[in-house]
Amino acid sequence: MEQQLWIIPALPLAGFLVNGLLGRRLPKAAVTAVAITSVALSFLWVLKTVTGLMPLDAAYVERYFDWIRVGSLRIGCDLMMDRLTAVMVLVVTGVGLLIHIYAAGYMAHDTGYARFFAYLNLFMFFMLTLVLAANYLLMFVGWEGVGLCSYLLIGFWFLRKSATNAGNKAFIVNRVGDFGFSLAIFLLVINFNTLDFGEVFAKLSGWPVENTVGTLTLVGLLLLLGATGKSAQVPLYVWLPDAMEGPTPVSALIHAATMVTAGVYMVARTAPLYLKAPMALEMVALIGLVTAFFAATIGLVQNDIKKVFAYSTVSQLGYMFLGVGTGAFAAGIFHLVTHAFFKALLFLGAGSVIHALSGEQDLRIMGGLRKKTPWTFWTLACASVSIAGVPFTAGFFSKDEILVAAYHHAPWMYWVGTLAAGMTAFYVFRAFFLAFFGEYRGEGHPHESPAVMTLPLAALALLSLAGGFIPVPGWLEPLFGAPSAHHNPVLVAVSVSFGLAGIFLAWLFYVARPELPGALATRFSGIYRTVLNKYYVDEIYNAAIVKPVVEGSRSLLWKGIDVELIDASVNGIAARARGVGDMLRRMQSGYIRNYAAWVLLGAVVLMLAIGGTR
Repeated sequence: MEQQLWIIPALPLAGFLVNGLLGRRLPKAAVTAVAITSVALSFLWVLKTVTGLMPLDAAYVERYFDWIRVGSLRIGCDLMMDRLTAVMVLVVTGVGLLIHIYAAGYMAHDTGYARFFAYLNLFMFFMLTLVLAANYLLMFVGWEGVGLCSYLLIGFWFLRKSATNAGNKAFIVNRVGDFGFSLAIFLLVINFNTLDFGEVFAKLSGWPVENTVGTLTLVGLLLLLGATGKSAQVPLYVWLPDAMEGPTPVSALIHAATMVTAGVYMVARTAPLYLKAPMALEMVALIGLVTAFFAATIGLVQNDIKKVFAYSTVSQLGYMFLGVGTGAFAAGIFHLVTHAFFKALLFLGAGSVIHALSGEQDLRIMGGLRKKTPWTFWTLACASVSIAGVPFTAGFFSKDEILVAAYHHAPWMYWVGTLAAGMTAFYVFRAFFLAFFGEYRGEGHPHESPAVMTLPLAALALLSLAGGFIPVPGWLEPLFGAPSAHHNPVLVAVSVSFGLAGIFLAWLFYVARPELPGALATRFSGIYRTVLNKYYVDEIYNAAIVKPVVEGSRSLLWKGIDVELIDASVNGIAARARGVGDMLRRMQSGYIRNYAAWVLLGAVVLMLAIGGTR
């Protein structure tokens, strides 16, 4: 029986069309109803579809029409549902629905209200297309679509120079990764004559495992390049912190819960290929580990509350890559799910704090908000203990599955990941204590957010605490084969102790002894300035890449080729034509005697020419 999978992305697309075309003429309540209802109906259709296809032991595919057919190559507009897809669409529509509801309160007074929800619905359409796609090309359409929507929403407040710059930066950096993804698609067509997931993986069974760099390793590395751009991994992570220029609901939905996890999903979807290319899979793990540690160190000293959570997102995405890169695909996806809960809550909670302070984002001038914003305080506490890995919270279960898998892959990876986990607990609780404890250091009168914002916070708080009991690893085990990780109480106890130590140090530095951070920053001023300035990576990129490209474009492409070659040749021809025209114009004086003289001169020249030929 057909499940009509196309309805899942079509509903948000309909919301985009209504609000995009008619939103300015509709009352705000109608815009809200269209935006939220379209996502809610999509979520309900997902529930209906998943329950109707249970137990989903095999992929269910719906083929609608041929998109490209060249010889024996067929690329269709095909959608599929398997266990991995089911997890992803539930997260995208479920968390997306809560964020849409929250956004109705957060953006209530914005003049671009209808435009915002049109963009948000369009993003939902492309993200659902990405995860439902049954082939790499349709996935790439969704991949590019979410990149477009990210650009539109980061630069949503386009009158701000910083917002438009951040949108441009995200778009350009992602083009680097997307170039790798597109090359991988070409290689797949050349070697498999198909882009259909099922057909590619079936043909892979006849390929040997590559212990040296070969075709599959190259495909895996090119796909990883695409993933590092979309999922903000080293070296293409630099766009995500700047993306905080967009509205906070955008940060929660696109840059925490959904779009940035697309790279992790793509690697997990391509698991059969990566298992045949262990060198590429090892690179996935290394990139993830480096990113997790590197971004965590930057998060230690950031003062913008959204920037703290932005670097936390980069770091947590690194954990997901570490999981899938060590072969624990189910553990990586499990952390993707729990991260969607607690990181969406962290961003929305930060938005509630910013709302309470009328736009203020600097942690240094917050403080004492726990009595003024109790709902925000308690819900953010739930998110903070979850990301810190406090036992039996959602983050505890998924993070420790990854770390145990990393230990069995290479013990040193476990220790680096555990140290990063301790730093994560420290910087998240640093932000928590600076915002909610001590005396209020700002101006004005902070106030709690309205119910339309706090109710989604409460729902996400429950998921952040209890989401770890959702049996995601067991659900995905038949798809990926072996269990995601071996249970090891000692390793878990060590990683938990690092997290608790991070919480204690944050309390010591920012509640019990608030003079300590300043003293340490003064004593280690060089290290502090380096980390505070994010290791000057943006400055290095600007000096090594941006300025040479701009100067080269100006000097060579513009002045050298455009002006000196193209313009000079075109303008030279025009100048010569103008000169000839000027000469002919002077000949046409309007005086009869001048014309008679020209006729006489022409006759003489003609006679001389005839005489010369004789």
